[in-house]
Amino acid sequence: LVATPALTLAGPVVVVDPGHGGSQEGAFGPDGLIEKNLALAIAKKVKLELEKELEATVLLTRDRDALVHLSERVLAANKRRPELFISIHANSMPTEKQRRLNQGIETYFLSASASCEEARKVAARENAEAGGAAKGASGDTLSFILADLQRSETHADSSRLAHSVHGALISQSGAQDRGIQQAPFFVLMGLDAPAVLIEVGFVSHPDEARQLSQDEYQSKLARAITAGVRDFLAQLEARDGRKSP
Repeated sequence: LVATPALTLAGPVVVVDPGHGGSQEGAFGPDGLIEKNLALAIAKKVKLELEKELEATVLLTRDRDALVHLSERVLAANKRRPELFISIHANSMPTEKQRRLNQGIETYFLSASASCEEARKVAARENAEAGGAAKGASGDTLSFILADLQRSETHADSSRLAHSVHGALISQSGAQDRGIQQAPFFVLMGLDAPAVLIEVGFVSHPDEARQLSQDEYQSKLARAITAGVRDFLAQLEARDGRKSP
């Protein structure tokens, strides 16, 4: 993890996870947009916004084009004991017809089973790089997820975080609302903090890919994510008496 240089961690601690990296490139757009590069660009903007607006200490699971295995991201995040974890990805469709039709933003939190067939496919694609690395000690991934979900407060807070961030993204970006979903994402397993995975749009959709490649639109997404985080932290303050920025 890469933190802002400081002797002590100030403000809320947030881990931002740019999906993929290195040889794991993720999805490709028609004009050459690559998911790993898009995720990193947005993650860096989210980091700057969170630091500026919430005085947060923001840790990136990667700050360059490097391969970081999913299990390593989780282990490193837990060592920092963050208030929340956000993984940033971009979506894609396999056929020409689907590429023309499918666009918009989805936000996910962890579940043992996907909330729909499309959510299952998204999780399968994002999980493909994990191999067997995310399995629990028993080697049974499902048991590992179920054990994870027994921490009901963290799971409930992941749902709250998903709703806060997704609502801000849709209202501020103007993107199509593809909803809040649940799915068994490996990168969300085992985290000791509320965690979500955001599919910021479809790199396979010609118009949305062009929009996603624009610096100003990426900044708009980063500002929206920050607004959602602010709302979520305010909810925790109201419930638990925690200090919110």
